[in-house]
Order: sequence, then C-alpha cells, then structure tokens
Amino acid sequence: MWHEYLFRVLSIVNYAILIVIAIPLLVQICYVLFCFVKKKTWPKSDKKGRIAYLIPAHNEEDVIADTVKNVLGGQDYPKDKFDVFVVAHNCTDQTARIAREAGAIVLELNDPDPAHRMALYPLKHGIEHIINITDNPYDLVVHLDADNHINAQFSSLMNDAYQAGVDFARPYEGAKNAAQNFFTKACTMFYVFESRYGSRVRERLGLAAHVNGSGATMSVRMLKATGGYDCQTISDDAEYYFNRLLDGYKGHYVEDAVVSEDMPSSLKDTYNRNKRIGSGSVALLKPKLSKLLKKFFTSGDLSCLEVVMSYSFLFFTVLLCVWFPLYYIYHFTYLAFAAYGGMQLSLFTAALCQSILWNTLIVGGSILIGLFVFFGYVQALFLVITDYKKIGAKKRSELIGAVLWFPFFLIVYSITICMGTMSKPTWGKAKRNTK
Repeated sequence: MWHEYLFRVLSIVNYAILIVIAIPLLVQICYVLFCFVKKKTWPKSDKKGRIAYLIPAHNEEDVIADTVKNVLGGQDYPKDKFDVFVVAHNCTDQTARIAREAGAIVLELNDPDPAHRMALYPLKHGIEHIINITDNPYDLVVHLDADNHINAQFSSLMNDAYQAGVDFARPYEGAKNAAQNFFTKACTMFYVFESRYGSRVRERLGLAAHVNGSGATMSVRMLKATGGYDCQTISDDAEYYFNRLLDGYKGHYVEDAVVSEDMPSSLKDTYNRNKRIGSGSVALLKPKLSKLLKKFFTSGDLSCLEVVMSYSFLFFTVLLCVWFPLYYIYHFTYLAFAAYGGMQLSLFTAALCQSILWNTLIVGGSILIGLFVFFGYVQALFLVITDYKKIGAKKRSELIGAVLWFPFFLIVYSITICMGTMSKPTWGKAKRNTK
C-alpha cells in the first residue's frame, strides 16, 4: 500500500538525519569525557607588551563606568602598559562623557548609515585607530563588551601567551550575575560548557580554540598582516575567527584569564540573545561552510572540520525542534493504527508493526533519557563541583537549582535558537542587569 512505502521512505530519511546529528554529538560527548586533561599554561614572561582594551558601546551609560574602572583599577599589570578605549557608537545618552570621566580614551563614532547599526563598525573603527598608533604602539587588542569584568591576572596571562607566540586567544567565560535567577544560572552553565569542556580539550589536542565574543584577544601584528578587522556580518566575532582559521592562524585558550558578563535574566532576554546568535551565525555559515570544508580536504586541517561540526548545531536545532516532533508523532500514530487498528497492509504485518513500535519506544526512549541525563545533569553537576568560582558563584549550593533544571533549559535554548535562525535581529540598546 502507498502508505507503507511512505513510511519506509520517511524512516530512511529519519535514520540519515539521526546519523548526521550523531557525529557532532559524539564530538561533544568526547569533550566531556576528556575534560580531565591538564589545562595548557604558558611560561611567565618578564617582557610586558602594551594592551589596548576596546569596548564598543551604544547607549551604555548605566554600566560603562563600572567596566572601565574594573579594567583600569583591577589589573595585576604595570599601569603604563594598558589602556581602555571606548567607541561611543551613535550614542544619544552620556556614554562618552561617563566613560571619559572613568578614565577611558573615548572615540565617538556617529554613523548615520542604518546598515552599520551593529557592533562590527565601532570595533572596526577602534581597531583601525589602535593599530595605526605609532607613538608608543600597542601589541594586543582585547575586545570587551560594555558590561564585562575581567579578573586581576587577565592582562598578565594574555601577555604571557603573546610573548610565547600566540596571536589569537580566548579566555574562560563566566558570569557577573550567575546566581541571580534560574535563567542566569542556566545560561551561565551553557556558556561555561564551551570554556571548561570544549576549549580545554581542543587546546590539548592541538585544535583551534573558538575565539569569539567577550575577551577575544588579537595581536596587532596579526591585525596588520590580515588587513585589520575584516568582517562584514552581524556575527563579526565568529566571522573574524573563521577568517583567521582560513588564513592559518590558530586560536588558543588561556583558561585562567576570566571574563565575566551579564547573562540573560528572563525568557525574553534569552530569546533576544539567541535570536541574534541564530540568525547571525546561519547567515555567516552559508558562505564560510564550503571554504572551511575545502581547506580541510585540501590541507587536512582538523580544526576546520571541527568548527563545521560544532557550528552545525545551529542548523540541527531546526531538525530537533521541527523535524523530530512532527516525524515521531507521525511514526507512532502510523504504527499504532497499523499494529492495533486493523489497517490494511501488504508489505508489513501487524506483528512487525507492533515490534517496531515497542522497539522504538524502548530503545529510542532509553537513548533519549541517557542523553538527557548526560548532557543535562552529569556535565552540569561536574561544572558546579569544579568551576563554581569561575562561573561566578560564591558557593556550590547557589547553583544546585541550575543543575536540576538545566536539561529543561537546553530544550528552551534549542527552541529559541531555532526561532532565531528563522528571524532577523534588531539593533538597539542592550538590556543590562545593573545594580
């Protein structure tokens, strides 16, 4: 019967999708299993490079002073060896004045082009200014967001890596408000996963660290050699990372350098952040995917293949949130009618349909529960035990609730990322959790 052929075809398609998704999933499982490898450190250097901290800011008067003061007053590093630059981008508030009074060097950028309403343009403007300074030039540029804090050793640790030959590096990403509520706890756990598991294992295996977002550190020599901040999309940080990977620059992970940021504190904030991540990353991956795969096949660079598999999760959220619910509703409904409803069959038997139905429930359900427990409870509990201070909590008990609810947050996270891949982000003042 035609419906039996349809069932066969859809089953084959579903098996193919499961295999495709299983490959990057296995990579993530390996990151968790090998997370006990020793972290990479760089030798302490007596030579101190000049560091420029660069903060793009659009209407950030509520938080900019705290961030500038945190950097300028909190570093265990010679005071004459680092500065904070703030690019006040199309600000209609007092961001520029407040940042200047806090001790930052302020660059005001008023750009009327609506297409330039993204962090890319103040970053590009600030980097171009910094790398062209010839009187007492800088060696490193560190990108911070307007709400970030960094630990006291950040400058020293990034300098040690730079003096050892590192041109491109990322820090450990924690949170300023990790224990605020359920959403901040869960978001923190999700982002820390990349730092504690993925980044450490990549560094030890010789794979490129994913350098993007807050705390991304770039050498001036690399910026000059590659034409500055050569990005064009709203996901400029990931784009810059892809560009450097294609150029042969390997990102590194400086684990004891910690940057902390505000995490979303509501479902709306979580959705807005994931909307930007999803839509921006999908738009970026489309032109870069083939180039990264081509480099892997021509050079054997495993970092290119690994980043394709890692970022493919953005595409897989659509399958997880759309294909699987629809397919398995159909799958179980069809088998139930075929096995127990007296449906006319020619290729199958009722007994075979009963067997498939119960095997799917038992085997599929067991795998789903196993993944739910492993990616939800096991990895979250390990993070709380080992990294609660870096995460941003004062004691482990503050994060127990996050462990219990983390698997359910992963479902929410996947749904919001999926929605983001099918929408366009809007530009405006970012919502901050101010004191």
